[in-house]
Amino acid sequence: MMHSQDDDHMDLHSGISAFEAKHFSRAMQLLSPLAEAGNAEAQYRVAIMCQNGLAGAPNPDAAARWMRVAAEQGHPMAQHGLGFMYLEGECLEKDPRQAAVWFEKAANQGLAGSQTTLAMMYQEGNGVERDPEAARRWYQKAGFDVSELDAFSRND
Repeated sequence: MMHSQDDDHMDLHSGISAFEAKHFSRAMQLLSPLAEAGNAEAQYRVAIMCQNGLAGAPNPDAAARWMRVAAEQGHPMAQHGLGFMYLEGECLEKDPRQAAVWFEKAANQGLAGSQTTLAMMYQEGNGVERDPEAARRWYQKAGFDVSELDAFSRND
């Protein structure tokens, strides 16, 4: 019997439900084939499980691979996750420049966590040229009150 798109949708829904309920081996069972088939949401969840050893031993290589393919498909949380891997040197060689590239992609999709991280990177000159204006812009996008930041930045 052919596996239809409706079945895939059900499996994705069930896989995400299993993930949310912390039934990780069930989630892995449902989401792995969908990740292999190119579903970015499934790839992202599989990456998280591999990264944190939630459905077996941690697998940093698989985590990085799945996070990257989901990020390359434009999944904002995966872009943030990949940025984090590069920033912290977790699952991947530490590379703040690459981190900034991926945080910016997620930030441009409106992810406040990425906007904030990117703002801090511009503030510190970490992986990007130090740029207080860019930092301010990203903090503003993330919903910070930049008048408080102005007082803060005049002190450094």
